[in-house]
Amino acid sequence: MTIRSTLWSRGADMMDEAVVDSCITELPQGAVASGENGDAVLVINHSRVTPPLSVLWATVLYCAEFICAAVLCSIYHNNGDKIWMGMTIAFVLVPSVLTQLTLTFVHRDLGRDRPLVLFMHLLLLGPLIRCVEALVIYCKAGRKEEPYVTITRKRKLKNGKAVGSPMEWEIGHSERKLAVHRNAFKRTAIIQAFLGSTPQLTLQLYAAIQEKYLLSTRVVLMVISLISIIYGALVCSVLAIQIRYDDYKVRLKPAAYFCMVLWRGLEITTRVASLVLFSTALTFWVIPVGLANLFIFFFQPWVEFWARKASMPENIEKNFSKLGTTVVLCMVTLLYACINIFCWSAVQLNLADHDLIEKQPRWSHLAVYYTFRFFENVVLIILWFSFQSDFYVYVCVPLLVVQLIVCYGLAVLFMLLFYQFCHPARKLFKHNVEDCLRCVCCQKKGQLQPQDDGVLVPEDLQHPDLNTQLGERETDILDDTTEAA
Repeated sequence: MTIRSTLWSRGADMMDEAVVDSCITELPQGAVASGENGDAVLVINHSRVTPPLSVLWATVLYCAEFICAAVLCSIYHNNGDKIWMGMTIAFVLVPSVLTQLTLTFVHRDLGRDRPLVLFMHLLLLGPLIRCVEALVIYCKAGRKEEPYVTITRKRKLKNGKAVGSPMEWEIGHSERKLAVHRNAFKRTAIIQAFLGSTPQLTLQLYAAIQEKYLLSTRVVLMVISLISIIYGALVCSVLAIQIRYDDYKVRLKPAAYFCMVLWRGLEITTRVASLVLFSTALTFWVIPVGLANLFIFFFQPWVEFWARKASMPENIEKNFSKLGTTVVLCMVTLLYACINIFCWSAVQLNLADHDLIEKQPRWSHLAVYYTFRFFENVVLIILWFSFQSDFYVYVCVPLLVVQLIVCYGLAVLFMLLFYQFCHPARKLFKHNVEDCLRCVCCQKKGQLQPQDDGVLVPEDLQHPDLNTQLGERETDILDDTTEAA
């Protein structure tokens, strides 16, 4: 029996394994063949189908946030708070509608006869029926033989290094269908987090400060929104890793998740708190601040696109015209901008590429982003401190200011720890955090050396050649990879 390759799907989420076809072959089951570079390729039987936990978790967050927002809107209606009610409804409906459109588009339901599914989408219950579909597929998987499978070829990473020969896994139809569901919910989780949960959390926190009391339902909604935002940010981070290293079998350890949760949680919480506190003191000034951030991150990919004099990517969708492709790119850019307003998106857009993602990450963008964001948060907090209202008379304001600044610093620290120690492909980096810090420290020592004392300092200590060190390190990594293969 032969193995036939079908469509490939890129990236999975944190709890499930991706299905990526980097090579198309036809080999008998259990065979060992030769790869493109002469490496041995081991074809093994398809792995056990993993439960769609990410689909279930995203559905639970969607339903919980929707129900809490509905209950809170009922309370606002009874209290006569029309403004809070209207804005709460808007921040629930907009991402919900986009979620239904995304699920319908990914599963191509418009060209299929599925009236029940489309009706559930009209009721904004599309994630619920999709979750049920995924659970049914998982329960039925493995009960009968699947003659056609998809092949995924990957290399294993151990302690950040590529080890062993490339291996090909047989991916059955059930696994591929579950991968489609996971990829669809991955997109909806990001949309729900940054187009719905972030403005919802900001609104409810602002309303709580302005009204000077906390409703239990409002607190629950804020907690669920914060969890949804952190989850969406984690999906972005893991997706960036899987796209960058799609030739490897990437697995994140619990320590990596721990660092990412603290990194993203502190970053997002500090950012939202800074914007809300600033808006309570200077209400109308927060609008130009938000619009400036939105326009900068929205037009940045387009400016790079025009600077490269590139052309529109083709085959994003076969039925799309140039106008349809432009609309899709604008929506993707808008989502990208909304993510970067509150946290680092972990990816850079390349509108000229078919995948729309920059495969080679530019660490300078990361450094510039966090430097700019840190100073912006500090400025917002200082302005709030200068124009604060009497409501904060019972709060130790200087301590709160210090806490917000320290929390953002801790977020950056956990990010550095993740890239230095917990990143699954850290040994494949051309340079890491340790190299940069060592270079900076060596430069400072060279500047502090006395110039007139007659002591001769070796040139390699005065001006360390970082490129030579990195070249040696890259050679070692390549040698290790070649020997392991």
